Parts: sequence; C-alpha cells; structure tokens
Amino acid sequence: MSELLLYYRRPEPTTWVYLSSFLTIGLYFVFHRFWSVRNLDIVLLILLAPGLLMVHEGQRREIKQRQAAVIDASGGQPVDQPTEDGGAAAKVNSDGDGPDTEITGPGSVELTDPRAETASAAGTEMAVDETTVDPSATESGDATAPAASPDALVATQAETIDTDSADIDSVATDATTFSWITLKRSGFIWLFVIEACILVRLLLDPLMVRRPLLDPNLTTGGLNFIGISLFVFMMANVVTSTPQIQQEQGPKLGPGYALINMLPAIPTRPVSESVGGDMPRTISELTPRQQRVATIAKVLAILAQLSIVVAIVMIGKRHFGNLCAGTGCALLYLLVPYTAQMTGRVDHAVPAALLLWAILTYRKPMIAGIFLGLAAGLVYYPLFLLPLWFSFYWQRGARRFGAGVASMLVMLMLLLALGGSDTFGGRLQQMFGLWLPTQADPRGVWELGWNPVWRLPVIVGFVILSVFLAIWPAQKNLGTLISCTAAVMVASQFWHGYGGGMYLAWFLPMLLLTIFRPNLQDRVALKVISPRSRLVDAASRLTASAA
Repeated sequence: MSELLLYYRRPEPTTWVYLSSFLTIGLYFVFHRFWSVRNLDIVLLILLAPGLLMVHEGQRREIKQRQAAVIDASGGQPVDQPTEDGGAAAKVNSDGDGPDTEITGPGSVELTDPRAETASAAGTEMAVDETTVDPSATESGDATAPAASPDALVATQAETIDTDSADIDSVATDATTFSWITLKRSGFIWLFVIEACILVRLLLDPLMVRRPLLDPNLTTGGLNFIGISLFVFMMANVVTSTPQIQQEQGPKLGPGYALINMLPAIPTRPVSESVGGDMPRTISELTPRQQRVATIAKVLAILAQLSIVVAIVMIGKRHFGNLCAGTGCALLYLLVPYTAQMTGRVDHAVPAALLLWAILTYRKPMIAGIFLGLAAGLVYYPLFLLPLWFSFYWQRGARRFGAGVASMLVMLMLLLALGGSDTFGGRLQQMFGLWLPTQADPRGVWELGWNPVWRLPVIVGFVILSVFLAIWPAQKNLGTLISCTAAVMVASQFWHGYGGGMYLAWFLPMLLLTIFRPNLQDRVALKVISPRSRLVDAASRLTASAA
C-alpha cells in the first residue's frame, strides 16, 4: 500500500516539456489579445525546450559511444570491473557542457564486446567445419566424395552472417557517431537562434512605453499553491539525486572562481533506459570527503533556487507594486523545462540568485554592489555588467556601488590566497579569465566542428554592446536596468566557450521580470536613492541656499 501511495517517478524530460508547455499556455497566454507581445514572449520561452532536449540527448548518445570505446579498449571486459593489470574502473569523459560521467559502481550496466563474442562463435564454427569436411576428398574432386554435412552448411552460413553483421556494426557505429555530433550541434544552433530573438526583444524593451496590465489566468492563491508544490518536488529531486563528481574527472567550466568549480553537479534528470542512459554512482560509493562536498552542493543548490523564487516575488511586490505579477513570474520560472533539468547546477543558479538580489536591493548601492561583485567573482561574465550599472548610478550612488563591488572582489581574492602562493596565480587568472580566447580549450558547440577563432568577432561585438548600454538609453530607470542586464547575460552565451547557450538561469529570471514589469520610468537613481548621509544632504542644501 505504501508503494502505491508514496511511489514517485520523475517524468521524462520530453514528457515534462509537453506538460509544462500546455500549463504555461493555459496560465499565461492572453487569449483575448492574440497578437500581443506577451504571447510572443510565451512562445519564445516554450521554444527554448527543443534545443535543450537535443543537446542533452546528444550528450547521452556521446556517453554511450565512449562507453563502447572503453569496452573495446578493455578487451570486452565489463566496465564496472577492474582490468587485468589491476587498474581501477575506467572513466568516461563526456567533454560536453555538463559534468563528466564515470562508469563504475554496481548500478552500471554490464556490457560485453559484441565483436569478441562474434570472433569466438566464428572460431567454434570453423572448428566444426574442419572436422566435418574431408579435405582429401575435396582436393581430388572425386564425385563420390562425401557431401558436406548439414552442420557444416549451417556453420558456413553462420560465418557469412557474422561477417555481414560485423560490416553492419561498423556502419552503425559511424552512423551513431554522426548522429550525436549532429544532434548536439543542432541543439546549440537552435538555442542560439532563439536566444538571438530574445536578445532583440530585450534591446527593444526600453522603447515599449505602453505596458498594459496582463495578470496570469489564475488567482494569486492558485499560483502560490502550484508554485509551492513544484518547488517541493524539484528540491526533493535534488535531495534524492546522486552527485556526479566533477573534480575527479577534470571539469571544463571556463573562467570563474576556483571553489565553485570544485562543487559537483546534482543531476535531476531521470535515468532513462533509452539510448545513452547511464547510471551515476551512489552515495555509498563516494569517499567521505566527496560526500561532504556533495552535501554542500545540494544545500547551495536548494538555497540558490529558493533565493531566486523569493527575490522574484519580492521584486514584484516591492518594485512593481503587484504581488500577483511577482508570484506569476516565479511560477513561470519553475514551469520552464530548463529549471527542472538544471535544478542542481550550482554554477547556473547561484549567479542568477545574486543578480536578482542586486536588482532587489538597487536602492542601496553598496549592497547591490556587493551582490554584483560576488556574482562577477564567481563566474566572471557579470563583470561586463559594470558599465551598465555604473551608468545607472552615475547621478547618485556610483561611488558606493563601486566600493561594494571592489570590496567583494578583494575579499574573494584574499580567500584564494589562503590556498597558498603556488596556486594563487593560476586561480586568479581563472577568476578573471586572463587568457587569450585562442589559447583556451573550448567545449560545447565549439568542439563540434566550429573553429574557435570565430569567437573573436563575437567577443568584440559583445564588448561593444556592453559599452553601448552604458550610453543608451541616456536616462536609465529600473525597467531598463532589468532588461539591459538580461540582454548582456544573453549576449554572453554566444561566446561562452564551455557550454554557451545552456546557462539560461543567468538571464531567465530577468527576462521574466521584463515580461511582467509595469512602466517604471519614474524609478531613476536620483529619485529613489537617498544621499550618503543626512549631514551631506543638509550641507548641500545650505550651500545651494547661500548661493
């Protein structure tokens, strides 16, 4: 009875894409205004899912292909057993956008080499053939020579079939290799096309002055109930999932803080029996240190997701003056298939939470600078938001904002120094991305046939965009700050060398806030930010009156 009532199985990603898409259309689609920007935004959000599915399925097929290569190299031994020379179990480095997968543990599927079995069977059949057919009779050409026995004929036919099967196997292997490369590349291209449309939408947002109030098609209570239920199930997936240890397998996470790169990713996708399904290691197979690191990663992932949801709701209530809009925005974030697939990725969720809290506390420049500085120190790419945010605080609060950013970056650098002077230089270089783009070893779409040299013009365009947003629009308000922040983080996906296009959390919450925000033209820094102190304010007034 308990298995009937308490049994829970995670839905397959494709199933969840359909369910969440239908629910998103039912809750947020404006049916009485079909040709509206809101409906276009909903369609763009839904169109992100096919690209994610293609990339992940391509990665799973790649892992399957590498498993077969490891089996061939080990002479047909199962990959979850040690080799003859006493070595440890083989590992497979997926070299994809996410963490690598180790083939070990009792949960791994035992695979044998089909070609070894074929050779063994062929040898047996040849032996039968030699004992059945008389060679002397065959050479003499005697008409009375005994005919080949039925067993010999069967063996000969089996040998022919085995040879054909080997040829088919080689063709199938080539087709599989071509399949996963094409699938992953197509997924990344799909994501880049949709993200380019989102980038154009965000850059045009400051021109959209008329913003009618379009609440979700459900009351605030219903939105809260669905949102809390989804959040509980997603966090349960994080708690019950097995971590894939990145540090053992040489993670390729690009520039960023060294400590966050040491944390494992918590896979929240179900293990599928389809092509490319793999079984991660269980907690009992991890060392005590790995278990502690995995626990820290789970806690950080849960806290980061909770911070994202709370920040979205509070921004809707405090800055938009509409609790229903904030709740609907938070629910839509949980409904997007990306959130269910990447719930346990700390490098996705933590920077997003920090950027949201910087927006939430924008009236306190020092605190906002601390949050933005921490995000920039962890994953490097928010550093390009500094021209935009300094231009927003230029009339008031720029010094306090700069002090907050600088203090957080200095603190992170001091923490790196605690690890010793031998590794400090390399970690500092990784933190600020101090290497040439051509010297990096990119992953993601750049390892699937695209020349990494083409990243250079993309980087130049990205820097131009970052500087341009410091100048335009001239009068910045909270609305333009949110949309332009999202635009910069979207643009960073096109030159991100380690899975660019997959880090949707870096801009997705700000995109949703842009979709739901009202007109915020009066929320400029000069009006909403208080002076540094009352004494400074009084002195400035006294000077103005004396003049």
